Amino acid sequence: MKRILTLLSLGLMCASCVPSTPQLRIQREPQKFAALSERHKAIVQQGQITRGMTPDAVYLAWNAPTRSFQGAQNGKITERWDYASSYPVQVTNFYGSYGYGYGRHGYSGWGFGIGPEIAYVPYRIASVWFIDNRVDAWERAK
Repeated sequence: MKRILTLLSLGLMCASCVPSTPQLRIQREPQKFAALSERHKAIVQQGQITRGMTPDAVYLAWNAPTRSFQGAQNGKITERWDYASSYPVQVTNFYGSYGYGYGRHGYSGWGFGIGPEIAYVPYRIASVWFIDNRVDAWERAK
């Protein structure tokens, strides 16, 4: 039984690391894919987007955005989808504290130190602009 639980948890960990692809999203959302034109279906299957696509088509091609913004321009409803990633950066932090109540008899005194940490800095990798629920423009980092 212990071996089965170990293998099951290992399998779940590996499955959670699998990236989402357009093909997986199409399998999960066949009704959204069926509603697309033949031209847009071919573009989505390649993981690409083009002007005139609906938000559903962009979702199937690129996945859900990290953030979205709504607005208006010339009397038309606009929306911007941003996609983000992050990169690790090593930082050094100084920390200090005054201890109290540790151990059997308590501890009283100052403690400090300097320690390295890893911080993750977010950055935008792509944006899609919609006007009236159609892609008007997009950009992606090279």
